[in-house]
Amino acid sequence: MSEKITVVCTSCPLGCRVNITKKPDGSFAVSGNKCHRGYDFAVEEMTNPKRVLTTSIRVIKGKLPLVSVKTVPRIPKNLIPAAMKEIKKIKVEAPVRTGDVLVKDLLGTGVNLVATRSVEKEE
Repeated sequence: MSEKITVVCTSCPLGCRVNITKKPDGSFAVSGNKCHRGYDFAVEEMTNPKRVLTTSIRVIKGKLPLVSVKTVPRIPKNLIPAAMKEIKKIKVEAPVRTGDVLVKDLLGTGVNLVATRSVEKEE
């Protein structure tokens, strides 16, 4: 029996509705993509979906109590609960700059946790 899903591709700005079917022999049939990245996105979505995880972590001695962060690159979707559990434990000391890598290799995935804004030190 074939497995079928439809996804909206986020690999480029076109946002194609891509249909993917996993055939009984393990191969994939992909349609609806307008660029080559759509095929790879669809197969990944069927086999190992990934997402950018955005959240915030506590800042010590900062003008703001939290700093927004995201995973770079995307993290496997099934690891999001475990990642959130680890992220909840993290505290960083101000100052924090946009682009700072606050956690390298989150959960051994090769994915980094990066600050998406700056937080100055409180005076």
